[in-house]
Order: sequence, then C-alpha cells, then structure tokens
Amino acid sequence: MATITKPEIISEILQLLQPKIEEEKQVIVHCCFPAPHFEGNLIRIWSSTFLIDNALGHRSSLIHHENISLFPYWTEVPPFKDFWFTLVFTGLPKDCKIFDLQEIISEEGGFHVKNIKRNGSDVYRVKLV
Repeated sequence: MATITKPEIISEILQLLQPKIEEEKQVIVHCCFPAPHFEGNLIRIWSSTFLIDNALGHRSSLIHHENISLFPYWTEVPPFKDFWFTLVFTGLPKDCKIFDLQEIISEEGGFHVKNIKRNGSDVYRVKLV
C-alpha cells in the first residue's frame, strides 16, 4: 500500500501568495432603514457606494447587494416595519480602524454612516438615519 504524503509549499511562495489572500477579503454590511410611518416609501442603492477609510485614503467598492434595488430601480419599503438589506464590499486594508459607509451621488438623500469601528469579522449592522 502506497503512502500518501502531504505536499509542502515553500515559505517564499506562501509569502508571495499572502497579498492575494488579503485582496479577496470582503466586508458585509447589514443595513437597517428605520420603519416609515406611511405607505409608498421607496429605497435604492447606487453603485457609487463605498466604505471609506479617510485616515488611509482607501475606498472599498460595492460588489453585491441583497434585498435592495440598484439605481435606477426602486424597492418599496413596507410601512411600520424596519427594512433590512445587505451590502458586500471589497476588503478594507489591514490597518483600517474606522471607516464610513457613504453613498456618493449627484442628488440629495445619499446614505452616510460615519465612524464605523472595525471588528475582527468584518460583518457589521448599521442603522441609516
């Protein structure tokens, strides 16, 4: 019976691959839009929504959205019930400590949540006001 050995990867190759692993990290932000008190409220997200680390001058781009429409389409928000949606972004730099969620758009009403403290899981829950 043949013995199967585990292949070894040279440490220099592992070090070269490390930046690629860091690039693949993603940040998940669960967003709560507070309950509207009337019918007919609409919501959407623009592709120009970023996680911004002002200290490092870094922007993480939006790569996926769940339960919300992307501009120019709209999602109807039911009255009297908080509305939740999820955004997925490219990874933040390792040295990032605090960042903003900001929708940079050419009209009023863009989302902006300031000073989100970085955690180890890179999964966040924010309330949009």
